[in-house]
Parts: sequence; C-alpha cells; structure tokens
Amino acid sequence: GEMPKYQEIRLQNLPSEDLQIISTDDNQVVAAIQDWHQNDSYNLYTSEHRGLFFTLMLEDVVSSGGPEDNIMIELYEVAGIKGVFLSNKVVENQVKTYITYNKGRDWRLLQAPTTDLQGNKVYCEQPFCSLHLHLHVSENPYASGNIISKDTAPGIIVASGVVGSELTSSNVSIFITSDAGNTWREIFQEEYSVFFLNQGGSLVAIRHTPLLSFDEGRNWDKYSFTSSPLYVDGVLGEPGEDILIMTIFGHFSHRSEWQLVKIDFRSIFQLPCTSEDYVTWQLHNEGEVCIMGMKRIFQKLRANARCVKARDQYISQMSDSCPCTEADFECDYGFERQIDGSCTPAFWFTPSATSRDCLTGDSFLNTTGYHKALSNNCSEGSLLKYSPRQQNCPSQAPRGLQLFTSEGTLVATVGKNVTFLVFLEEGLGSMTSVTVDFGDGTAISYGNVSSIDDGVKHIYSKVGIYQVSAMATNSLGFDRVVLYLHVSCQLEQVQLSAPLVVVKNKAVNFTTMLHPSNVGTVSYFWWFDNKTDPVVTLDGVITFAFSKEGNHTVTVQASAGNTVHQDQITLAVYDYFRSHALAFSSNLDELNPRVSEWREDISRVVKSCIVTGISEDQLLVTVLPGVPTTAEVFIVPERRSRDRAMDEKWAHLDQVLTCQITYRYPQLPGQELVHESLG
Repeated sequence: GEMPKYQEIRLQNLPSEDLQIISTDDNQVVAAIQDWHQNDSYNLYTSEHRGLFFTLMLEDVVSSGGPEDNIMIELYEVAGIKGVFLSNKVVENQVKTYITYNKGRDWRLLQAPTTDLQGNKVYCEQPFCSLHLHLHVSENPYASGNIISKDTAPGIIVASGVVGSELTSSNVSIFITSDAGNTWREIFQEEYSVFFLNQGGSLVAIRHTPLLSFDEGRNWDKYSFTSSPLYVDGVLGEPGEDILIMTIFGHFSHRSEWQLVKIDFRSIFQLPCTSEDYVTWQLHNEGEVCIMGMKRIFQKLRANARCVKARDQYISQMSDSCPCTEADFECDYGFERQIDGSCTPAFWFTPSATSRDCLTGDSFLNTTGYHKALSNNCSEGSLLKYSPRQQNCPSQAPRGLQLFTSEGTLVATVGKNVTFLVFLEEGLGSMTSVTVDFGDGTAISYGNVSSIDDGVKHIYSKVGIYQVSAMATNSLGFDRVVLYLHVSCQLEQVQLSAPLVVVKNKAVNFTTMLHPSNVGTVSYFWWFDNKTDPVVTLDGVITFAFSKEGNHTVTVQASAGNTVHQDQITLAVYDYFRSHALAFSSNLDELNPRVSEWREDISRVVKSCIVTGISEDQLLVTVLPGVPTTAEVFIVPERRSRDRAMDEKWAHLDQVLTCQITYRYPQLPGQELVHESLG
C-alpha cells in the first residue's frame, strides 16, 4: 500500500468549507481537509484518541458538490466489517479506487476480475490496470446508489465500476465481491439497481423486471409481476430487514402516472434457516488473516439456501487475537513511515519538544515513533518493542555542538554523498534531539545524538554555497552551529583570451572561459610577467595596462573545489601598430577542429603568404577562436626604432593582402589540399 505522510494541522485556522468531519467512531476523528493548492480533492486525516493531533490517512481524495452546497468526499465505509474503507484518489490526473482493511494505515488498488461476464479472460496488470468503482451513495432514500453493503451481509459489496487505468462513466458494469474486496466478479454489463433481501441472504436486481439471486449474483431468476415492463423509479422502505415484501414504484411510459406495486417473495422461501444452512468464511487481505490484531470468521448462507433468516442469525462472528507485529502500529505524531516500514521523525518535528514540561530528576513516557492503531486488538507479541518507554528528563541544556564534514573540508561535489558529523559536549541524552538542515530546502531530525554516530549523508543536486546548520534541543534549551559548504562540479579546462598586440599604457581586457561553464565558486589567480605575487579575483575578467614595450606573459589559474587549472598567453606591447581583420571563405569552417594548434598553423601559412616587402618581425598574425574562422594581421614598428614608414608599408600591404594559398593539412583525411582566398 501507499506509505502515509504525517504533518501537523491546526483545525482552528481552517475555513469551514475547507474542513469536513467524516467520522467520530471509536474515539477517533476522521477529517477531510482541503489544502490551498487543491480544487476538487481533499486530504484525509485521522486523530489519536484525544482528537488533538492528526496524521495523514490518504492524499487527494476526490470530492464533488452535493445537495445544499454540501461537499461529498468519495470515501465509503463498508458495512458489516470494521476498518474496511474504499476511496477514490487522484493519481497523476487519473481517478483510481483504493481499499484499506486497517482503517487507513495501508491502501492498495482493487484486483480486477479474472474473467468477464461471458467467461473471457481479462488481462489487467497492476498498477497500470485495476478495478475502479463509483462510490456515490444515493441521496434518494428510494434508490440503491452506485455502491451498497449491509451489516446483515458482511463481506458482500455490490458496486458499479469499470476495469482499466482509471475510473470513467462509460462502459459501466456491475461488480460484486463476497470476500470484502479481495476478489470481484462481473454480474451485469449494464447498470442495475441492486437491493438486499432476506436479511442480506439474497439479492434483488431491478431494471424493468426484478431478478432474484440466491448465490451472490452467479445466477439470476426472472420474476415478472406486471404484464408490461415497468420503469422502476425506486423502492419504498428498507427491504429485507424483517420481511420478504418489497414495494416498487415506477411508470409504464413517460406519459403514464406512477404505479405502486407490492411484491411478496414469501412463497419463494421455505422453512426458517438452521445451522446447516450456513457456511463460514475468514476475512483476509491478500491472504493475510491477522487484520487490526484479530482473525475474524463470519457466517453466511449457503448458495441456493432458500430459507428465511431470523432477526438475530446474521450476528455471527468469531474472533481470535493475534500477537502484535509492526503492521498493528501506526507512526506516531511527527514521524514518517519510510520505504522499509520504519517510522522516523519528520523534518519539521523535534521529538524533544514532547518533554518541554519535564523537570530534572523526573521521568516520563517517551515515544518510540509508533503507537498502536485505535480499534486494534493485538496482544503481547512485539507490543513492548513499539510501546513508549520510561525515560529520565534531561539534566542540562545542550552545549558545545559541533558540525563537520567527514573529509574535514568545506567543499563537496554535485551528485556525490556528503557525510556530516555531529558532536555534542554537554546535554547528551535520549531527550536531546538534533535537526540537521542542509540549506537546500531539506532537513532531517534524530531523536538523540547517539543515533547519528555514523554521520548524516546528503546529496546536493546543484552547485552553490549552502548554509548547513545543526540544532540540538531539549526541554532546558538548545544550541546551534553553522557551516558554509561549497558545492561544485569538476573543472576540466580554463582558456585565457586577449588581443595578440596591444598599445603601451592602454588598458587591456583579459577574459577566461571555463569548461564546464558552471562549476560553482571559482577563484582566479593572475600573474603578469614574472611577478611573484598574483592578483586574486572572483571574476574571470581583469583589466591591465602594460608600461613597457616588448613581449609579455600573462598566466591565470582557476581554482574550483579541489581542482586548479591554468592557461598562459604571450602578447606584444608597442607604442604604435596597425591591424587588419581577415575573413576566410566559408568552406574552411568545415575543416576547423577548433584547437589552438590548428589556429597557430593557419597563422603561419597566412604570414608566409603576405610577407612581401615587410620584415617578418614586423608582421604578426592571429587566428581567432570560434566559427566562422576569422583572423587579424598586425604591422608593428621595427625593433629599437620607431618605424616612420609604417603608413607606406600598410598601403603596400593593402595591395598584396589578397592572395591564393595552397595549404597542405594531412591531419584531415580526404581533404589534403585546401585553397583559400584571404581578403
């Protein structure tokens, strides 16, 4: 079944239309409450015996408007057997029917019939397919409604519904169960009104002509009482409680007046029932016979036993108590059931808060996280294991709380387990609880510090800096500690980008690119020339001006988490230079592997092509990263003297700048010769 969740609710803060009291049986309140995000559904909650604290019983139960603006909650209590409920729940925008045998502790889908009415095999596998029922109880006292069960016929439920992935209003059939919902059979493939007769010993189905069954719907006998078919509108009274007479009213046509027909079935039934007319059957839930701490055996009439049941003969039930097991206990207030069935504190709940009135030197009953379900009658067994335990009140407030990671560092990697260690110097004891908040919207609580000796594990899904806190609390006080955890992913590469040639004393922008681009908190260390001390920044961009001509080296290191990567470039600084942008024909882009070695190779080819009348030292070429492939040509002054003829040489360069290159690049299979025009 579905594992319930638990949370605190304050009834006094809810508008009346958001709260519906469903039941107050067995000193327990069942309430339907609509959360702010729900429109046509409610959550069901059950209380403990005082009615003060509520736990979640079932989420997203279907609701609909009833007469006089009443809200109808689709929760049906099966008559005759305590603790059995049916409910229609919204699951991923589909309405599905669930059943519980222990008053909401566990729920499961209904098993569909194995065959249809004609005996054909039904292929229906849970959870993709199951039986779904309409649970509307008739508002008309003269009609049967969509579902019916009786105290006088425990285990028999008749309801309209469908087999499939969800509940629909088309292709509705009538189904019956004789074992309280474990197995179902299809009895009609169209809608009928079904009533109990003879204290639940027989069934009457009415559409136009009454049909009578003595074997729980397996066979039906037609019983004509009028010469023409009667459209039945309802049945007067509660048929079958004490007498074998039904009064039916209806009409022969839409224009005719109502007809009132009294049917006496006494001639069909024979002598009063004796013990030999009864058989026994045992209540179970998919084979489990200990339900709510008891084994329960019921009696019912044999098939085709046409005897009259006496008024007190249906009250026949034998019960044997079962030893207590985990299945007989619910999670206590503030605790959540985990996948393995255990109950642990919810993230919002502080177990030590239950001892706030506890005085030093006294003792009290402390919860184990479980309490025996109300109406459960199990005996001994594991009762002591789950029962509250007598414990001493705390003697001092928590002090000296410490929080570390198991690695002793303040960095972690996305997607990997981080283990936090918690230590407490003073205030140790079973009544001192600890809550660890991971800073990403999740937290977890422990009943005492000793229960987390192995540490608290958590996985972060996003990079960032998280404030992780731990709080130790008991009735005498609390202590809190915080650490800041840097969560990053693995840095693989850093690239430094800047112009190849710059002007002296003019600011230049240096930019870094990271791969992957989002790795979390990054520190950058910059070295200019041979300076020993770096410049440290938290941004991957820096501005710097060079005061001397010549070649200068710039180095950057990027540090993220436990990894450091470096890149270095060399640039030329001059008082004066000229530059020219180059564009390549587009087919070169198909051969561009986007690596620095390829760009350096192309730079050499371009330089050799256009060096004519210019000193090779005066010509610098850089091919820029990215696509489309572009480049820039720089003319710089001759070394040791200012080149006063640069403008003449630039004009000469304009004349020779368009040339044809035959470039052999053997690393590219099938593309040995590449002809490009530079312009």
